Amino acid sequence: MAMIISRAPVRLSMGGGGTDLPSYYTRYGGFLLATSINKFVYIMVNRRFYESIRLSYSQTEIVDAVEQVNHPIFREALRYTGIDSQIEIVSVSDVPAQCGLGASSSFLVSLLNGLYAYRKEYLTLKELAECACTIEIDILGEPIGKQDQYAAAFGGFNAYTFDKDGTVTVEPVHISEEDLDELQSNIFLFHMKKERKAGEILSDQNDKTNNGDQATIENLHMIKEMGLRTREVLEAGKIDELGEILHEHWVTKKKLSGRISDAFIDEAYEVARKNGALGGKIVGAGGGGFLMLYCPQNRARLISSMNGLGLSPMKFSFEREGARIVFYG
Repeated sequence: MAMIISRAPVRLSMGGGGTDLPSYYTRYGGFLLATSINKFVYIMVNRRFYESIRLSYSQTEIVDAVEQVNHPIFREALRYTGIDSQIEIVSVSDVPAQCGLGASSSFLVSLLNGLYAYRKEYLTLKELAECACTIEIDILGEPIGKQDQYAAAFGGFNAYTFDKDGTVTVEPVHISEEDLDELQSNIFLFHMKKERKAGEILSDQNDKTNNGDQATIENLHMIKEMGLRTREVLEAGKIDELGEILHEHWVTKKKLSGRISDAFIDEAYEVARKNGALGGKIVGAGGGGFLMLYCPQNRARLISSMNGLGLSPMKFSFEREGARIVFYG
């Protein structure tokens, strides 16, 4: 068996995030927009000379059985695909873990794609996404939603509808090439130099939703409505209206949990708004990771003001492709 290299992109949630959690969509149905970007999680799979399992990520593990694997996603993906010996897997990522871009789900989708290719089996993008959801949500019990797995598998700029029965519908967002270029030029990502575990923040939202907290449920209804409005304005070519919707979204999102923002994030956001940004939000669950800002003019002033806080933008572009095998040889 020869070397296999798999990759999956990370995503930017553009509106409606948080309505993809089962605690919400099983009652009310969820909706959000997300686009993948050209930052990837790569997985290299190779047949190992020895019978043991060797895993390389931020740490290295060499074990004799799947049950001995410490890394939970590696362990459950190996168990799920029935691969239990004589394999070597290396993980490399363009972005740090716990940064709000859905990297852990991209890692799992890329890993599953590589492992199934190793077994000479093919899964559709939907099957890949659902397998990843099963492992993260059902097996590992992570209090997360389904958007990250689907965005990593499908790639592109899509609208995701989450039905009450768990079915996910994926539809492309119809934006002209000119508007897409303008949108990309107007979005900036600043890493806040702190990571956080999404599960800790999302469990707050989950608990409140499951307990029927009306304020939380109403805020999620508003966020879903903003997601639908975002799709409307983008498809109508009213790109700058996204900035104001993002601002509304951020104000509403902060009400879901006291952990979503902090003094430094609030300061950075206010400085950005005073220096050209129409709106923005912390991407993902919140608490750290990347601050996404929409700034159609005075971009140099925005970057200079962020630099004054010790923050610099990460270059990126929208990515059309989802999970794929990039080398099989």
